[in-house]
Amino acid sequence: MAAAGGECDVIMAPAAAVSASHPEASSGMLSDEDEDAGTRRDQELKAKKIVQINLDKNLACKQHLLPRFMSVALKEAESFKEQGNAFYAKKDYNEAYNYYTKAIDACPSNASYYGNRAATLMMLGKFREALGDAQQSVRMDDSFVRGHLREGKCHLSLGNAMAASRCFQRVLELDHKNSQAQQELNNARTVLEYEKIAEIDFEKRDFRKHSIISYLQKQWDLTIDFEIYPVAVLLLLLSCQVVFCMDRALEFAPACHRFKILKAECLALLGRYPEAQSVASDILRIDSTNADALYVRGLCLYYEDCIEKAVQFFIQALKMAPDHDKACLACRNAKALKAKKDDGNKAFNEGNYKLAFELYTEALAIDPNNRKTNAKLYCNRGTVNSKLRKLDEAIEDCTSAIKLDDTYIKAYLRRAQCYMDTEQYEDAVRDYEKVYQTEKTKEHKQLLKNAQMELKKSKRKDYYKILGVDKNASEDEIKKAYRKRALMHHPDRHSGASAEIQKEEEKKFKEVGEAFTILSDPKKKARYDSGQDLEEDGMNMGDFDANNIFKAFFGGPGGFSFEASGPGNFFFQFG
Repeated sequence: MAAAGGECDVIMAPAAAVSASHPEASSGMLSDEDEDAGTRRDQELKAKKIVQINLDKNLACKQHLLPRFMSVALKEAESFKEQGNAFYAKKDYNEAYNYYTKAIDACPSNASYYGNRAATLMMLGKFREALGDAQQSVRMDDSFVRGHLREGKCHLSLGNAMAASRCFQRVLELDHKNSQAQQELNNARTVLEYEKIAEIDFEKRDFRKHSIISYLQKQWDLTIDFEIYPVAVLLLLLSCQVVFCMDRALEFAPACHRFKILKAECLALLGRYPEAQSVASDILRIDSTNADALYVRGLCLYYEDCIEKAVQFFIQALKMAPDHDKACLACRNAKALKAKKDDGNKAFNEGNYKLAFELYTEALAIDPNNRKTNAKLYCNRGTVNSKLRKLDEAIEDCTSAIKLDDTYIKAYLRRAQCYMDTEQYEDAVRDYEKVYQTEKTKEHKQLLKNAQMELKKSKRKDYYKILGVDKNASEDEIKKAYRKRALMHHPDRHSGASAEIQKEEEKKFKEVGEAFTILSDPKKKARYDSGQDLEEDGMNMGDFDANNIFKAFFGGPGGFSFEASGPGNFFFQFG
């Protein structure tokens, strides 16, 4: 039974059990060991009670001090927030960010602190980090209007217009008169519309909107021959449309990499390589593993005819994204184009012009969009045609090369030489003038001078052509030619013809005599061949008499003599 002092009852059954092994227990007395054990138990119980009492006192103390502690933390957090607001107002966003972070550390359960830090990150252009803070703020307080607004603006800046729309709609649920939310919702819808148009045009290749052709030509200053590459032209027009849409979308979504990549790719197709490179490089500075940006960098190099470097970027893009279809196709085209071009060059250098022509033609079919490389291929094929003496075809190829790249000097030079060879001197002068304006070298100046001289000579009477002889004809050949042509056009031979024919033949007869007068005189011939103006040298070509020349040439023993039997009547008399 229990004693009055609250001691625990003594339980006898165990003692009886112990007596079997300890005979001294049967007398009802405890051993020394049992007394020590009891003492230890009592001490342990007392110690536990003391610990519990201390814990209770500590808890009471904490409960008493907690409000005071929390009040100090909140005051400190508010102080940090106010300092952050001051720096934000001064547009010192980095310091504002630091103080808002201190406020969050001091009181991590305040939604407005996250909202303020989100606003600061947005001003720093760190929209992805800002999005995390904005989302945290609305998780803590779903009625936090500014938090929803900031989350929506972050989504919109990053190009997720659909998520942005949901955020702005939530704001309008909380405050249906919020004009900022309504405006931002309209902006999100605008971005969605531009994105839809761009995706349709770019992905589905809708070329039916020809009504924009004139506008796009003016907007982008396109100088494209629509008869050369109709499909390529439509691709370029498509690219203009996509660039226009992406520019408008990026006004509301400046941090959207997807929009920037799409714009950069189309800029590359338009030949605006520096702009495309700049966009891709900006993205790679933020994310060096961005496969799309690597692809665009390679695409620019590919279109600038730096094919080997382009392949390196395509391979790097495929390492980052093995299923990148565009990079895979571009890499395959680049390798095929380089191989065909190299094979064509090899065949040309070996003198196998027919094979070179075939290889260049095959290379031109690989990628019509690669204007710069194709310009070189056309020029190379033009060179092949000139070697094969197919000068008209050579001129056509060089013209195609110039239409693709109007800065390609080599194509102008090749075409100018073909014009010279076909005696189209005005066209040759025009091309050489273009070359000399671009590269003022002594060689180009001399080529222009030669073409101008030939043009001047071509506008005079061609005495060689009149006599039907080559420019290198000998003195005997010139005499024989004169004999033949003088007899052929002598007026007496056409006395029975109509008045019109007689007049024409008389004119030709005079020209034959004029030609013989110049070409049979070494000094006059030299001046004529050098392009000098013979009349400026005191030679009036209208002063000589064709009949006198004829008499002088055919007169004498055994020759012809020319006598007049009346006005307009002529006859030959053989000696």
